[in-house]
Amino acid sequence: MPGTEPHDASSDASTPQPTGQPPVALTIAGSDSGGGAGIQADLKTFAALGVFGTSVITAVTAQNTRGVTGVVALEPSFVDAQIDAVCSDLPVAAVKTGMLANSTIVAAVAAWAANGRLPNLVVDPVLVAASGDPLYEDGPAAYLELLFPHARVVTPNLPEATVLLGQKIESLDDAAEAAWELAQRGPECVVLKGGHATFNGDEAVDVVWHDGRISYLRTPRVPTENTHGTGCTFASAITARLAAGCPLPVALADAKQYLTAALRSAATWRLGGGRGPVNHAVRVPGLSAPRTPSVLSGKESR
Repeated sequence: MPGTEPHDASSDASTPQPTGQPPVALTIAGSDSGGGAGIQADLKTFAALGVFGTSVITAVTAQNTRGVTGVVALEPSFVDAQIDAVCSDLPVAAVKTGMLANSTIVAAVAAWAANGRLPNLVVDPVLVAASGDPLYEDGPAAYLELLFPHARVVTPNLPEATVLLGQKIESLDDAAEAAWELAQRGPECVVLKGGHATFNGDEAVDVVWHDGRISYLRTPRVPTENTHGTGCTFASAITARLAAGCPLPVALADAKQYLTAALRSAATWRLGGGRGPVNHAVRVPGLSAPRTPSVLSGKESR
């Protein structure tokens, strides 16, 4: 657990780094043996976006493109030990959480966040795999009460938001209402991912709540079955761009552009017999430079 005189990794992150040294990001998540999601997807995304990736493993899954056949969660004390090992030594500039497996691990991670040890925290509340297999044992209270208040960004998909709020989301207006309700739990920003939506036609529309406003990240939907790990990839791309010092709206837009390119690049792949992975190695010209997020449009929220 965090000590009485913790090493302040966030202050390290603000210290000027030697020329050419990459920013450091941390992913706290589960391992996907199939390589398309989880820690593996996060580290590939960090590398593709020029960020040095570090990792804390919360659980090990036996998983492939068809589904999850086994899960072993690690002890919260060992999750603590991994976080301490990374944050006491490396200048972590942004942190992403993925699969946390159970409420005890959520509470352990939240303790670090409450002590200011997890800067630019992006919380992807992984509850269910793309295959429909459960990846979280308990109810949503630990996420809502302990972790969300310390997050800079939370990135649930529609099924996860349904579980978190206990209500159906059947339209874009419902999604906007859900994003607003999740924002009341304390995060600076909510991105309700729309990849599972059937009500947006040929567009992939993510609903964004930030600074009291509802906005939308819109791109044409990529026709492909290779969507394994898209949620992990999007959240880790946001984390990478925040680690690189991008303003939040730019980080969101860049992550959307990167994920769309990764989907298009792998659209015809045939890796495995189920939902295949995206191409994390895709290169997007100009992504390393801050820019105006053209895919972000907004309107006033309630």
